[in-house]
Amino acid sequence: MSTLKTLLLSLFCLAALPLTAHEDDALSVVPAQASQPANTLSAAARHQTLTALGKQLFHDRQLSASGKLSCASCHQAEYGFTPNNSKAVQKGGDHMQLIGTRAVPTLMYLQSTPPFTEHYTEDEGLQPGFDNGPAGGYTWDGRVNTLAEQAKIPLFSRNEMASTPTLIAKRIRTAYPKVFAQLFGAESLQSDAALTDAVLLALQTYQQDAAEFAPYSSKFDHVMQGNASFTPLEEKGFRLFMDPNKGNCASCHQAAVIHGALPQFTDHGYAALGLPRNQHIKQNHDRHYYDLGLCGPARQDLNAEYCGFFKVPTLRNVARKKSFFHNGVVHILRDAVRFYAERDTAPEKWYPQDRKGGLQKYNDLPEKYRDNIETKAPFGQQAGDQAPLNAQEIDAIVAFLKTLNDDVPAAGALAKAQ
Repeated sequence: MSTLKTLLLSLFCLAALPLTAHEDDALSVVPAQASQPANTLSAAARHQTLTALGKQLFHDRQLSASGKLSCASCHQAEYGFTPNNSKAVQKGGDHMQLIGTRAVPTLMYLQSTPPFTEHYTEDEGLQPGFDNGPAGGYTWDGRVNTLAEQAKIPLFSRNEMASTPTLIAKRIRTAYPKVFAQLFGAESLQSDAALTDAVLLALQTYQQDAAEFAPYSSKFDHVMQGNASFTPLEEKGFRLFMDPNKGNCASCHQAAVIHGALPQFTDHGYAALGLPRNQHIKQNHDRHYYDLGLCGPARQDLNAEYCGFFKVPTLRNVARKKSFFHNGVVHILRDAVRFYAERDTAPEKWYPQDRKGGLQKYNDLPEKYRDNIETKAPFGQQAGDQAPLNAQEIDAIVAFLKTLNDDVPAAGALAKAQ
């Protein structure tokens, strides 16, 4: 096995370890102790260096074809590593002229995401041994199983960063030759493919930095640890969140503390919510176009029983977001909660009418797939029924969701895109 392959293999193993240190340096990603050759670096020094390098690459706009877009352009720490605007989808492309098709998901609290499977069975949890159906994987449709693969999608997508291995290699040889030689050996600088793999590894390692991506520093965490208390409104919201006959939120956004482990507020599963179609997404102007999640257009390997299914995201830092759901059709957190209460009881508030005045319910999913739509509580009522949550109860759940916000990270030098 070559020296380069050996180093990459060892670094991939290191990248799987959770990190506790936070690296704030902006211009020099090489700690003083890492100034020695790669083959003599300690494991800790190599890990620290790779994390710091990943952070710098995460903020580097020159890795994109336009020179105007970095990972951090759409994943900003102050907003839970989501965009700082309320647009449903973001602009990208080699001249920033193209529009995305899905809302940008958070990058936080992904460290326990299992590989994608059609039949996910938990060993522990609320229903041990129960088949939860499709679960795991990254992105809205779970089509990749590592953070490195996830990073590759926006890096090379034509309507996002639109980069190429050649462009990436040129940037690395110009701006980062020393640290790449230290980490991966001088031979890595001769191969575009090796440099691309190394960039993806560095991005993956940085996104496993617990201090930034999984700090567990929210008020909820302090309450669970006995260091704080909910207000009466937050406490009411938590009860409604957990109540299977009211919000029933915890059925998908699991909130139980198990063996002292704080929850991530997701079951890593998928659901078809029957969201209203978002006409602000350009592709939706074509009435024949549908984003079907697990069964297309990005993946084609699953059956029709999963059409309309999208990943259940973590609710941690959800109150920092400016758009909600996979199509970004909602821009206010209270409205996102209200959708669950009103989708079936007051659908006229959410769906348009056709030319004859008929309600176009579930208009973002072809009729043949509508049996896939979630009907468990708080859904499942008939139009005109009493909503499972009233206005005051919705306010209480929103108050509780705000307790899931982590402490806002200090803006480091890398927060300014290069």
